[in-house]
Amino acid sequence: MHMDYTKKQGQYLAFIYYYTKLNRRAPAEADIQRYFQVSPPSVHQMIVTLECQGLISRVPGQGRSISLRLTRDQLPDLE
Repeated sequence: MHMDYTKKQGQYLAFIYYYTKLNRRAPAEADIQRYFQVSPPSVHQMIVTLECQGLISRVPGQGRSISLRLTRDQLPDLE
């Protein structure tokens, strides 16, 4: 199945899925930053990109509000 996201975007989406499943709440951008070991602006830009592509939704100004708009079978495995 071909999805319209890059490998890196797929890893972010998979992380959001598994983090939410394990912690029963969405990750903060700081959680994503720690996992991928990238800068805060890099994480924020990725979140904005994923939202613009319709892959996630979030509530502006509300922390931990990221939710996936894909099902588990549309996501890659987390590497």
